[in-house]
Amino acid sequence: MRKVILYFVLLIILLGNMGCSRQPVYSPANQEGANVVIEIASLQPEIPLFFTYKYQQKPISFFVIKVKDNVLSFLDACASCYPHKKGYKYGEGYVTCRACSMKFSVLQLEKGLGGCFPIKIEGKIEKGKYVIPIATLEHSIEKF
Repeated sequence: MRKVILYFVLLIILLGNMGCSRQPVYSPANQEGANVVIEIASLQPEIPLFFTYKYQQKPISFFVIKVKDNVLSFLDACASCYPHKKGYKYGEGYVTCRACSMKFSVLQLEKGLGGCFPIKIEGKIEKGKYVIPIATLEHSIEKF
């Protein structure tokens, strides 16, 4: 009986800690030289693909999204809520801030600026790949 109670208490502690967890860590993107490189063919239209780049033992998370004929990239952080270190989640055509629950249509992300909109980061299309300079991610470390 004691073992059952101990397991139950441990389960409650584990579940409680999961509720307070910070921003998720995602798969790393491929690196080529001084860039992070994402194959555009791996992007589904209007569905963000999240990645994490580690710098100085800190995870810097970002997402890449294909909208119409363009590819965009954003930090998994915003100017308002980044101190909470929770990032965004995707669902039903929207990215939602995990800290304040503000929702943004993926079709409107490029137009957003400031507040709780995801912070846009530099990237460009080259030969079927989307390329983000690693220096751009490293300069964003204060948001993580």
